[in-house]
Amino acid sequence: MLNYVIGIDLGTSGVKIILIDRNGNIVHVVSKPYPIFHEKAGYSEQNPKDWVEQTIAGLREIVTYVDGAEKNISGISFSGQMHGLVLLDENFNVLRNAILWNDTRTTNQCKKIYDIVGKERLLQITKNLALEGFTLPKILWVQENEPEIFSKVYKFVLPKDYVRFHLTGKLHIDYSDAAGTLLLDVEKNEWSSDLCELLDLNPEILPPLVQSFDKVGSINREVANLTGLKEGTPVFAGGADNACGAIGAGILEEGHTLCSIGTSGVVLSYESRKDLNFEGKVHYFNHSAPDAYYTMGVTLSAGHSLTWFRETFAKNESFDNLLKDITDVPIGANGLLFTPYLSGERTPHADADIRGSFIGIDSAHQKEHFVRSILEGITFSLAESIEIFREKGKKIDTIVSIGGGAKNEEWLQMQADIFNAKIIRLKSEQGPAMGAAMLAAYGSGWFRSLKECAQAFLQIEKVYKPNVDHVKKYKQLFKIYKEVYDQTKPLNQHLRLFRN
Repeated sequence: MLNYVIGIDLGTSGVKIILIDRNGNIVHVVSKPYPIFHEKAGYSEQNPKDWVEQTIAGLREIVTYVDGAEKNISGISFSGQMHGLVLLDENFNVLRNAILWNDTRTTNQCKKIYDIVGKERLLQITKNLALEGFTLPKILWVQENEPEIFSKVYKFVLPKDYVRFHLTGKLHIDYSDAAGTLLLDVEKNEWSSDLCELLDLNPEILPPLVQSFDKVGSINREVANLTGLKEGTPVFAGGADNACGAIGAGILEEGHTLCSIGTSGVVLSYESRKDLNFEGKVHYFNHSAPDAYYTMGVTLSAGHSLTWFRETFAKNESFDNLLKDITDVPIGANGLLFTPYLSGERTPHADADIRGSFIGIDSAHQKEHFVRSILEGITFSLAESIEIFREKGKKIDTIVSIGGGAKNEEWLQMQADIFNAKIIRLKSEQGPAMGAAMLAAYGSGWFRSLKECAQAFLQIEKVYKPNVDHVKKYKQLFKIYKEVYDQTKPLNQHLRLFRN
């Protein structure tokens, strides 16, 4: 019996690779960064070559860490940043830099989709609205603005699919990532020929669809030589980062909810049905688990808001040091309120033009007040998604928190108080990378189900319960927070003229 699986999480800022044994123990973790290119305001791109090079470097490091690991790996699987567009020619060469999920240049293309398809028809097919972050508007942007490049397009894929292609020579998209393209008919579980026809897209550019736990190839000779992996090591499709994050947190049955705070922030809830109607207020995607779906609200600049503040005003400080004084700051940060709209906002506003605000600044405010207000603002933004779920009748009383938001005690308690729910921190939380490893373990036949895998791999470290007094105060503050968007929206529209 082979003893290890590898989970690869292709994130926005870097790739994270974990080696897991049969008991779910993390044997080794490797992270490799790569750059993001912001050529213009709203643009966000990466070079797919960087993903491949850093993934191969990380695999080489993982393999050399454990003696004999290369001969003892049952399978490899992936988690990947959603929505990103990679365009390939007939020789599978990359035609341009990948356009990422947080790129907001496609407002006109979203309007075009509504004009041609219609909002209701789009919701009926895809269960989602046309937003700048999705893949389809990016395809249309290239079609309109770079026709010479578009004429050479043979296939498009998502970021993790391109890396997997380099490891195996096989090209696929799994259902969880396909759901984030805005080209998947969610109920029929197939690419939408209607959308392709209406938007003048050749359906031949759409790769074959597979399940996240399907074996789709194996490590080829070239990659084996570069990494030390055994040629023929099984590779499983993997899934979208949020779907994998949900698996890695045990969100595998009704009533289970996840809060994930990374560069962006996500509130995700398991759904067994594919015919619910959230009217586009939240995302509705295919899960990486069999016959399952999930609903999801997104804050575009969650952890990014804190990173931006540190890099701008406290460059030499660690995050731990930056957050150490927030316990001394009262709820509401002495009347300071922050909205995390640094890159626009997704849920509930779907507004690419809105920008962030500090409201209530006075001369008594110190750095720690700003930091606390940022944490509260991020958490309020995520609470708006929870509010939508509850309004639709979903019971949310227990939430698993992962990512940066699960690394600070005060922030975890803040989530419990603002969400008015128990917050669970896992003993060993590796987020989407763990979900990818679990898909490899399940695909390799280690377990009869992903639920069984979760029971074996995941352990609760601590539970944070809401403080009744804090809940009351935050409810008051949340009402004020929700007013800021409407008050600042027209101001930001005027300020667009002055943005580079």
